[in-house]
Amino acid sequence: MTTFSKTLMIIGAIIFFIGLLMPIFHLGKLPGDILVKKGNTTFYFPIVTCIIISIVLSLIFHFIGRFR
Repeated sequence: MTTFSKTLMIIGAIIFFIGLLMPIFHLGKLPGDILVKKGNTTFYFPIVTCIIISIVLSLIFHFIGRFR
């Protein structure tokens, strides 16, 4: 296997596990996420959720990089 295919498989596995954990930890509905409802329009921007996912992914990739 090439390095690119291994990287894609790791990224896919990480996204899969995040998808499994989202309902458990209620990710996507955290305090600080922006929700605006006006009439028939709803705007939702999960800023805090994005920050937490970014931190977790950074830590995961940091540890993966250390063991290579």
